Amino acid sequence: MAVAMAGHSTLCFARTNHYSVTSPPLSSASKLRVSTAVSVPVSTSSMRVLGFGRSQLVGLPLINTAVVTSPPSLVRPTPRVLPVVARRVCPFTGKKANKANKVSFSNHKTKKLQFVNLQYKRVWWEAGKRYLKLRLSTKALKTIEKNGLDAVAKKAGIDLRKK
Repeated sequence: MAVAMAGHSTLCFARTNHYSVTSPPLSSASKLRVSTAVSVPVSTSSMRVLGFGRSQLVGLPLINTAVVTSPPSLVRPTPRVLPVVARRVCPFTGKKANKANKVSFSNHKTKKLQFVNLQYKRVWWEAGKRYLKLRLSTKALKTIEKNGLDAVAKKAGIDLRKK
């Protein structure tokens, strides 16, 4: 059986269940012979969509080599830089979110987080003779009012001159 088509590759199914692809000849006068086969025209774009690179049975390329893209390069892509987000932790007391259960009326338990009550507060720093804008928990605010900013910062290991 002679197989020749213009503009398409032809996928041939033989009786031996082998698959092969023939490209169209350059001139319509030359023809390829395939014995005992049923030919089905398949466009190269549909093969590209299917993602077949090589036949598993024969080892012949299923798509034109001009259409095949080069393998991906071995250079690692640069990771995306994520914006810096303030943590939900008080720097003075070390308080952080607590894991708890949310219990419904039917006693169905789902996990939830109980966050710290963090507030932005302008606090007067007597030693530095200026205000500091701090993000601290309400518990730390009560402690600062009782013991003083310098004592609480020293105990927590925080250098107030940087802020």
